[in-house]
Amino acid sequence: MKNSTNIIKREKRQLERLSRMQSKSVWAGYFGMLLFLVGFVNIIDEVTSNLSVSVQSSFVTEFFVNNGFLGKAYTYEEGLSLHTSISVISYAFGIITPFYKALADKWGRKPLFALSTFGMSVGLFIIYFSQNYLIFLLGYGIIGFFYSHDIQIIYILEESPEKHRARIYSVLKSLGIFGVVCIPVLRNFLMGNDPTKWRSIFMLPALCGVIATVLIIVFARDTKVFLKERTAYLSIPYEARQAQKQREKEEKKAQRNQSGVFNAVKYIFANKDTKSLIISHIIFDAGMPAIALYYESAMHIAGMTTADITKSLFVLPVVYALLTLCSGFVADLIGRKKTVAIAGILCVGGFILFAVGINQLWNPYLVGGLCGLYQGCYWIGRDYMNIMMTEKVPTDIRASVVGAEGLLLIIGLAVGYILTIIGMLFMEVWFTCLIVALPCVVISVIMMVLKVRETKGADMDKVGEIV
Repeated sequence: MKNSTNIIKREKRQLERLSRMQSKSVWAGYFGMLLFLVGFVNIIDEVTSNLSVSVQSSFVTEFFVNNGFLGKAYTYEEGLSLHTSISVISYAFGIITPFYKALADKWGRKPLFALSTFGMSVGLFIIYFSQNYLIFLLGYGIIGFFYSHDIQIIYILEESPEKHRARIYSVLKSLGIFGVVCIPVLRNFLMGNDPTKWRSIFMLPALCGVIATVLIIVFARDTKVFLKERTAYLSIPYEARQAQKQREKEEKKAQRNQSGVFNAVKYIFANKDTKSLIISHIIFDAGMPAIALYYESAMHIAGMTTADITKSLFVLPVVYALLTLCSGFVADLIGRKKTVAIAGILCVGGFILFAVGINQLWNPYLVGGLCGLYQGCYWIGRDYMNIMMTEKVPTDIRASVVGAEGLLLIIGLAVGYILTIIGMLFMEVWFTCLIVALPCVVISVIMMVLKVRETKGADMDKVGEIV
């Protein structure tokens, strides 16, 4: 009884606070300011997610090759393999991700927006001040947890006018990717040709994250969607809500055969088309570690200098961003399946040329363009596989299927990590990545073309009949 009384008092205070916020009028230019703020945070997010990978050869050399780890010295490939094995543990943070995201429905979008931005800054600061691998790994795990939530995207999707929502999303996403060009700028000015200065590039993004956090706290309002739905929820008497929860709990028992993650898995494999799509996607995801994580190390091992690697990193995000921007128009024009197929072909061709280019020491700007080509095309292909799955299942189980899809894709990701970890113990990084990634992409695309039906123009209210 005492507990329920405390909850009622706390919710009453929150309702009063949210009601005051809802009653305040939005000042002119607020949406433009919000676009700027979300764009700024999205750039910080993209830079943060790519920063460690962009100096991979430097910290692996320092922590494993030059100084050793736990009293043992390693070759570069052994050190990189060990780092990959240890860093995979950081994915354990993903277990609490759903609970963290759920706080946005209780606390509001704004607190999570500020907290996630500040969390990335904390991780970056820890890496900047790290003097050993364990402290570095702590920072690495923290930024990995906070940049994966994309709260800023949820924020802008809820605030954008419906007819411009997709356009605004694609522009902000491309802007964030283009912002990754900040990394080579930082490398150029702060590292030069000295790989031992790799920590220096973490400071400025960390400071930008702190500034963005302050701007969010001072200027951002919570979203109209949250304020409306949360106040409506809290306006219902506590006892009535508890009674409603009990009724819903009983209804869920009756509907258990129709929803839930495990039943969504059954649905995916009971449907011939979705089964082919998920198998294709799992195979595609097995190539992800080799595609996304070792391009800087591959350049280093092939003999490119720190300065030349920096030059290549100027071009990579530009190509990647342009491809991402164009992909939406292409997918609406020719269909999702053809977009995945074309992206897969370009990914394979770009990766092969990238491998040749780094070993023949081609112009670093050309190498960077090829790297942006194969990475951009890979992620475009993956994005549209996700979109196809959402366009193939009924509305009432769509969320469950998306959750089940994420769990199933871990199978491919785990296989990809195991293959690259083992491969790097026996072969050079670039060759390991080629022999792991290329078969995954080729087999997946062939299966997509032969076994999966197109979803362009699908009626989202009528899809999902078992065939």
